[in-house]
Amino acid sequence: MKTIKGLEPKEVLEIFEEISKIPRGSSNEKAISDYIAATAKAQDLFVYQDEAYNVVVKKNGTEGYENSKPVILQGHIDMVCEKNANVNHDFMKDGINLKIDGDFITADGTTLGADNGIAVAYMMAVLKSKTIAHPPIEAVFTSDEEAGMNGARSLDYSILQGRQLINLDSEEEGHILTCCAGGLRAKITVPIVWEIARSGQTAFKITIKGLKGGHSGSDIHLHRANANKLMGRLLNNLVEEVQLKISEINGGNMDNAIPRESETVVSCSDQDCGVIAGLCKAFNEMCSKEYHGIEESIEVTVEQLKIPPKYVFSVVSAQRAIAVLMLIPYGVKTMSKDIDGLVESSNNIGIVRTLQDEISFTCATRSSVATRKELICDEMKTIAMLAGAEFTTRAEYPAWEYNPNSRLREVLKESYKNMFGKDAKIDAIHAGLECGLFSEKLDGCDMVSIGPDMADVHTPDERLSISSTNRTWEYLKEILKNLR
Repeated sequence: MKTIKGLEPKEVLEIFEEISKIPRGSSNEKAISDYIAATAKAQDLFVYQDEAYNVVVKKNGTEGYENSKPVILQGHIDMVCEKNANVNHDFMKDGINLKIDGDFITADGTTLGADNGIAVAYMMAVLKSKTIAHPPIEAVFTSDEEAGMNGARSLDYSILQGRQLINLDSEEEGHILTCCAGGLRAKITVPIVWEIARSGQTAFKITIKGLKGGHSGSDIHLHRANANKLMGRLLNNLVEEVQLKISEINGGNMDNAIPRESETVVSCSDQDCGVIAGLCKAFNEMCSKEYHGIEESIEVTVEQLKIPPKYVFSVVSAQRAIAVLMLIPYGVKTMSKDIDGLVESSNNIGIVRTLQDEISFTCATRSSVATRKELICDEMKTIAMLAGAEFTTRAEYPAWEYNPNSRLREVLKESYKNMFGKDAKIDAIHAGLECGLFSEKLDGCDMVSIGPDMADVHTPDERLSISSTNRTWEYLKEILKNLR
């Protein structure tokens, strides 16, 4: 029996359930790309698929709309792959197990992939429909958005004729997004000098877990705890009290997700074992108090390892790694002066990885002001210099600037008011959208972004409102009808 059987909008949710069976984490998108292309080809539609697994599907306008201006519908095919530690799930080969919880679709201990699978479902439903009135459609399914918008970066924009674009990657019904922050990925890499571990040492794995996590753009203003930052603070406390040796520090899975878990392997003399346990317990209590009302389930665990590590960080390597964790910025840096309540600049240390000869710290840096973004990078570059580390950036994307003369925005506003009897909220978002890249490549393109209610994206608590999905679907159809 299908999980979503009987729910509306049937034509959208059935597609969403079908694509949820296909693994589609960032950089693992061939199968979902091929599925979209094959489905469109079976409908005798124009299909363009590139080496990056972007797919563009074109459909003629319906009767009375044949000569209307084309509309670009756009969303991304990849998803963030996060799961709870106790869940046995291989994102490379396993589909998402959907569950219904009241008005919400959720997953079974993993991210749901409604970001941005619901856009894929909406677009495929429009392409499949024989009854929806619409102008010529150019449906653009981009790849690798979550890892740096690499699909949109490599797309051949010359195949697109449309200059009005509806992005479907928003997460709040009734909000028409009109601009967003720009950003980049930044990395500090600290070289590791390894030493042979002393004999007779006791080894522990210390884990910080139970955090809420969230999207490093749209949730950064909630001031949730960052597991990597907490681990740096804990290690800093420990080395001040005991002779501690570190063998590894690892935390987080995506740079654009606030990390929920971090762990380290440390060694010490037998006489310091009880001190470490006590300090970790006290740290757990302190964090619970500091994040009261924000994080209810912070847990610091200490597990003795039967087999101690053979190698440990040198004293200098450990000092440098801890210093970077302590100093690297996290959270809101500046707020917008023009839009009340909007984050202007932020940084998230999303991934820490101990590799063969180095430990890396990867961040998602965002700002709607280019010079603020540069400042955050300069701060991290300075930290790297002081720590004898390397600083690099990649996957930079521009901000999407507000268009004061948007006809498309006016159509969306009027359509919303006529349907729901109230005004839509014209909004901006701190999270990055691919609209910034499209605006660079499609001169004069008029753009907006909409979507249904979603919550806790980029975490295993991600959920999609069924009723909101239905209303947003009706809204999208009304918009297309009004773009004659």
